Amino acid sequence: MEHISSKTIADQARARGAHSHVIAGHPTDKLSTLDAIAAALSFPEWFGRNLDALYDCLTDLSWLPTGEHVLIWCGSDELMAADPRAYLAIRSVLSDAERALAPGGDRVDSRRLTLALSDE
Repeated sequence: MEHISSKTIADQARARGAHSHVIAGHPTDKLSTLDAIAAALSFPEWFGRNLDALYDCLTDLSWLPTGEHVLIWCGSDELMAADPRAYLAIRSVLSDAERALAPGGDRVDSRRLTLALSDE
């Protein structure tokens, strides 16, 4: 996956009518990253702060408007350096959710998730 600036990613998303959501800060542990994703996508209060709950929320998104939602992860390399296992686990869940909501995926509805990594 190509790393580009979050502004460029957000501009490209907006140009195609997508909603962009930026993971704030540069979390370096699993729980902080889960919390940052939850905040970026306005997860409901019932979010369980674990990988299963992350997948459930990512493949639901019913509280967000219909259409494509681009999750922009700035500084993902910092989590990868600090906790490679957590990084790989979270990336795996994000990729699985992205596939599930893609056309032809097993959870297709009126919302789609796209993950974008930023070099900021």
